[in-house]
Amino acid sequence: MTQLTNWAGNISFESPLERPQSVPELQELVAGSEKVRVLGTGHSFNTIADSTGTLVTVADLPQVIDVGDSGVTVSAGLRYGEITAALQSKGLALHNLGSLPHISVAGACATGTHGSGDTNGPLADAVNAITFVTAAGELVTLTRDDPDFGGSIVTLGALGVTVSLTLDVQPSYDISQIVYDGLPVDRLGSDFAEVMGSAYSVSAFTDWVDPDVMVWRKQRAGSPIDTDWLGARVADGPRHPIKGMPADYATQQGGVPGPWNERLPHFRLEFTPSNGDELQSEYFVPRAKAAEAFEVLRALGKQLAPVIQVSEVRTIAADELWLSPSQGRDTVALHFTWIQDEAAVLPVVTALEEAINPLGARPHWGKVFAADAGYLRSCYPKVADFIELAAKYDPDGTFRNPYLDKYLPLRSQG
Repeated sequence: MTQLTNWAGNISFESPLERPQSVPELQELVAGSEKVRVLGTGHSFNTIADSTGTLVTVADLPQVIDVGDSGVTVSAGLRYGEITAALQSKGLALHNLGSLPHISVAGACATGTHGSGDTNGPLADAVNAITFVTAAGELVTLTRDDPDFGGSIVTLGALGVTVSLTLDVQPSYDISQIVYDGLPVDRLGSDFAEVMGSAYSVSAFTDWVDPDVMVWRKQRAGSPIDTDWLGARVADGPRHPIKGMPADYATQQGGVPGPWNERLPHFRLEFTPSNGDELQSEYFVPRAKAAEAFEVLRALGKQLAPVIQVSEVRTIAADELWLSPSQGRDTVALHFTWIQDEAAVLPVVTALEEAINPLGARPHWGKVFAADAGYLRSCYPKVADFIELAAKYDPDGTFRNPYLDKYLPLRSQG
């Protein structure tokens, strides 16, 4: 039997994967299990999804994409690429997308996945209703009017098994993606507002040593294209986020207009990622601290160099989801793609956090980090409220695992 792992291959799952074919079958499975965790598309890099009991996927539940007055209701196991293609065919759109269209909607929302854009909240910010199976096997639906709603979307799987979500939609729109080479790294800090506000969604790529930064601007179609911009120049061909890597699977660049769902991700849906030869970390700092964070990272550049493949800078608008990395504050996301060598990466991650945590950095729940539970409680201000909510919906700890017991312990666990 092939060993079940996450996408990166750095985490192995020992429990067999259960694949219920219907919601009633899922309810019966959950109600009869002592411990349950849900595995999405495996794009986490730590043990957040691991289980000492039953491991379940919702990917085989009946597929639902139902457009109604409240938005689009979708089954939890669908990938964003499947949902967005269906919406585009109806002339509808979501507010934003992540880098990969291959991730499941429930998994992405549960871990705080995001795209970029000064006015764009994380993907979970589009959710206006959620239905999940509790430990007793009951179906619960919460909407934005419910007092528990703020803690019910970015949940790390602690409340139950999500079976469907309803997402806000808007009229479809076209995006043109233009890549710029050679932005002087100093200008990323000194002209930060102009750089990140130059398009609907903006990503800046660097290794914190190279004096030049590559910027991907995803702007509403019809906006003018700047040929010379802040010392940068339009790329003379397609680019991959990592310099020197082939750009075959990147979404269309060069300013060619296209549907939002084919431009906002960095990679095409028809490209199915294999196991990623990488590890990832991500930290979220207050937007007001962006320039300070860049100086810290540049000072660490030589220490990062042996293990970093690329770093991506994005912006996220504030939201009010309790465990969201952008909860309560406009945020700069600092993403790091490392080589796949935990022994070499972890000391660098520790040094990085020692330098950046004084700026109020929040680590991504699903990626590699070194912070302890005390630090997480200090930088995610709604943690205590969430722990109470988890105890309300899962009093016996059915959905808990060693990861949750370590970082979000119930009061009885200390």
